[in-house]
Amino acid sequence: MASGHQPDVARPVTAPDFLLSRPTGSLRTQGALNSFTDPADAALALRSGASGLIVGAIGFEPDAPAALVEPDVVVRVDGPLEPPAYFRRMRTRAHVTREIPSSSEHRARVSTAIAGVRSGEIDKVVLARAVRLSADQPIDPHAVCAALIDSSPAADGYLVDLSPAGGVHAGCVLVGSSPELLVRRRGDLVECHPLAGSAPRSTDPVADQAAGRALRASGKDASEHAFVVESLARALQPLCTDLEIPDRPTLTSTREMWHLGTRIRGRVADPRTTSLDLALAVHPTPAVCGTPTDEARRLIAAIEGERGFYAGAVGWSDAGGDGDWMVTIRCAEIDADRSGAIAWAGGGLVADSQPDDEVAETGAKLRTILRAFGAS
Repeated sequence: MASGHQPDVARPVTAPDFLLSRPTGSLRTQGALNSFTDPADAALALRSGASGLIVGAIGFEPDAPAALVEPDVVVRVDGPLEPPAYFRRMRTRAHVTREIPSSSEHRARVSTAIAGVRSGEIDKVVLARAVRLSADQPIDPHAVCAALIDSSPAADGYLVDLSPAGGVHAGCVLVGSSPELLVRRRGDLVECHPLAGSAPRSTDPVADQAAGRALRASGKDASEHAFVVESLARALQPLCTDLEIPDRPTLTSTREMWHLGTRIRGRVADPRTTSLDLALAVHPTPAVCGTPTDEARRLIAAIEGERGFYAGAVGWSDAGGDGDWMVTIRCAEIDADRSGAIAWAGGGLVADSQPDDEVAETGAKLRTILRAFGAS
């Protein structure tokens, strides 16, 4: 059975089409006054004042259709969202039916990509794999999102109706819990928090702390992280003043993973530049693509094919410029008929990467979304 709930609790009539839960402030919306498949059109609508707020998701590829809307009903919350009891009581039950590709094939792909890095063809590339999930009963996206928010130490979670993108995404819903802030703007203050360089956590406290220390000391992971920070700095330079970039990353964590992270701060140079403009300027970062960007994108397309909304951006921006955009990771796209879903996880590859470690890393990252689906 995919899900169940207590019969004395009614389903909320205000279940949102979009939500983004963050510890620093959250937003949920219903309805659409306008929709946009081209992010540039949405950004123009904000700058011109034609739209007061844009919410939704942007795909990995710059020419992929987006799922962005000007919502009808908006609810803002100062802290994280509190999932309704109805969805919290539901238990999704799905199972993995297919790996895309298999672990052995992913290992072979990783080996080929690492060889390309070592030969100088590319500095870094991020390769992902996916798993296909199926359920006997319809999956409720809001129940999955509630489980993601509740299992996140920071109550991070998002849900996006992808119908505005049309095509294969019509009726589908994107859910996830991303720890990675692509860009945030409040007033003239701009912040990014890229994550690159990761290690699985352990249930043993001693081993877990040792894994964190090893990550912090890892030259391979420091190199991988540096590519991301340098790329973001270059992208932000024309748009921001007073950029503050720490010399060294710090250790951050989710329930499943340790990450190296760097908080980049600055001030927007032109007040007309919205958070959506900033997101489009920095996306995709080497944390989900690679460097050089064009070469990495071509390699990903050749090896993986289309990513769709995975490794894109999800968030919101208002006409005043404020907004939050998260990197679309730790996510799944739920089918329009709610019979199944596809979930992704990726890892960055540099010259010192080891194929077995990379396969293990994607497996650890998948645990976030698989737990929310009641799968293993």
